[in-house]
This record gives sequence, C-alpha cells and structure tokens, in this order.
Amino acid sequence: MIAPSDEAGLVAAIEVAAAARTPLTIEGLGSKAGFARPVQTAETLSTRNLTGIPLHAPQELIVSARAGTTLAALEAKLAEAGQHLIAEPPHYAFLGAEAQTVGGIIATNLSGPRRIAWGAMRDHVMGIRAVTGRAEVIRSGGRVLKNVTGLDLCKLFTGSYGTLGVMSEITLKVLPAPEATGTVVLAGLDAATAVKALSAALGSPFSVTGAAHLPEGAAAALGHARPITIARIEDFTDSVHYRIGRLAEIWGAFGMVEQLDTSASLALWRAVRDAAPLAVREGDAVWRISVRPSAGPSILEAAQAAGLDGYLDWGGGLVFLSGPGDEAAHAAIANAARRAGGEWWLLRAPDALRHSPDALPREPDALAAIRRRVTAAFDPAGILNPGRLHAA
Repeated sequence: MIAPSDEAGLVAAIEVAAAARTPLTIEGLGSKAGFARPVQTAETLSTRNLTGIPLHAPQELIVSARAGTTLAALEAKLAEAGQHLIAEPPHYAFLGAEAQTVGGIIATNLSGPRRIAWGAMRDHVMGIRAVTGRAEVIRSGGRVLKNVTGLDLCKLFTGSYGTLGVMSEITLKVLPAPEATGTVVLAGLDAATAVKALSAALGSPFSVTGAAHLPEGAAAALGHARPITIARIEDFTDSVHYRIGRLAEIWGAFGMVEQLDTSASLALWRAVRDAAPLAVREGDAVWRISVRPSAGPSILEAAQAAGLDGYLDWGGGLVFLSGPGDEAAHAAIANAARRAGGEWWLLRAPDALRHSPDALPREPDALAAIRRRVTAAFDPAGILNPGRLHAA
C-alpha cells in the first residue's frame, strides 16, 4: 500500500503508476471497498495519512478537510462550534467498525435523510484539490460561499468513486446545528399509505427535513412492535414545537399520532441515516435504490417477495434493502427498479454478484460516450480505480 502524507506524495505515486501503466486501487481507509464493482490491481493508493482540518471559519460557514480525515473527526470539530454537515452523511452500520474518511464520503456522494430538504452532498462542496491520472494537481472552487471561479469540477468529482483523480483536500459549506428536533410518528401503516402520509408532510409548509417508513421488520430492529412512518422537523425550539403540532394535525387523518422530543428524535434518525434497521448477515447483500417516491412501495413489495428486508427514506424515493446476495434476489431487485425507472447501487455483496454485468445499471450509449471522453481527459492511461463503475 502507498499512503503518502502530503499531496506531493500523491503526485509522485501517480506519476510512477501512469508511466508504467500500473492500475491503482484508490481508497481512504477502505470502508467502501465493497461498494459497486470490485477493483483488482497490484497496488493500492490510500489517502489515510492525509489528515487534518487546515481551515474552519465558523462565521463564514466554511470548513476545509484533508481527504483522509475521518468523518467522525470532522463532525466533532464542527460540533464544537455548534455546526454540522448539511447533507447528513451516513455512518453505515453494516460497515462495522470501519471508519469513513471525508474523501470517501465525497467520492461516493453519500447523503442522509436531510437530502430531501437541503440537497445532496455534492451541493455543499465548495472546493477541491485533487491529483489527476496525469499526475497533475488541479484546484476547483474556493474557500468562500460566493465562488464562481473556473469550471465547476467539484460536482464532477463528487460521486466519481476515485475514477477521475485522487482528492487531497475538500472545502465544504456547513450550517449551524438545529437547537431542537421533533418527530411525528404514525404506527401500523402499509407502505403505500405511508408514502401518501409522507407526501402530505413534505407538501406542507412546515419544512420537513426527514421522511421515512419502516415496515415491520425494520421497525422491530429499532424496538417498535408495528411499522412506523416518521417525519422530522429541525429548527429553534419554539418553532419546532409549533410546526410538529401542526403536522400532527395533518397526520391525524391517517391514524393515531405520536410526537418524539429531541433526544428520541436524534436517536431514531441516526439509526435511519446509518441503515441500522437492516438485518445484514454473513453473505448478505445491501442495495440502495433511487426511484420516484410513488414507486418505492412496489420496490419494497418485490423485495419482500424475494425474501429481502428493507425500508423507505426520502419520502419513499430511496429504498434500502438487505438479504441473500445471490443472482435471483439481485435480478428481482434490478427488474423492479427498471420497471419503475429507478437506479440501484450495491453497497455490499459477494464478489461473484459484484462481478456480474448487471451489478450496476447500464449507461445509455450517449451518456457512456461522454463519460469515456471525460475519463480520458483526466486519466488517459486508465489507472485510477479501473472497473469500479463500469466493466472493462
């Protein structure tokens, strides 16, 4: 493993690899090695030693972290100033004790329940420094909120899974953490009715920042005897109390409503964010399906028929599933997602399943042609995470 402690070390490692056309596995601490397709290379280039937070300007709502800094360390630093990461990136429970890095979160564009209200992780990346497959250092964006300098490569690199370059430093917009959090809970709804309730909450004027449905199995994992449908509001204490009460009135048409205080709400939404309701066993796979909210219940129904468990987030637009990591289960999920016009990602699976041609959705030809040209511009030798997103 090559693990330089500075950006110059990244440049030197990539320069040698590019000259010899030696493929590199790009990672931080390796927590996401099971995501998407497997990468088989002779050498690994890690950012684990590129750590630290060189800039935190609380009054400017800006923080810069080196790519190997752990997500937990960054969150702790922000918490000292009463701030948080806007997109609520997850610490997936099925990763076990593996720590996640800031670079890994940006490279995979992971967002939590708050994504429905405040946008995805890529919407809050203000600037990056990275080393391309040409061993060139590039800089995009900056360290201020009102920044329109140059090409917006920040969004291009966010979610690129290390296939365009190795990020060395990321600058993010942050916000003050809410003073209070409240949750409205409905028990006993089926998935289709739950999505109607969630749509009513999201369509209300009360600024819901979380909307999820946990069927019986997922709810039981968190200690609930029946399915639960939940909506979250975050803000100043008095505002949360008022809006939670008004939302409870709207949801009264769907059944008996319970309200949770800040402490109970934080614990519940942390579990939803981290996919803790999933029962993940040895040999199981974990799927993450993005679909229009109205189609979420049909995906969940198809999954349950195939012996999988799961739950809905983002008002029904994000489906988390876990179950046997075999071809039959994956085919059922992929077919259901296709019929609904959705996309799927494998977050964990046996290597045999990750090697299959259907491991990820097929790109439209026009998009694939653009992607190949972009990749060739940044990594002409094709040495960075080859095959991670697209079969060679």
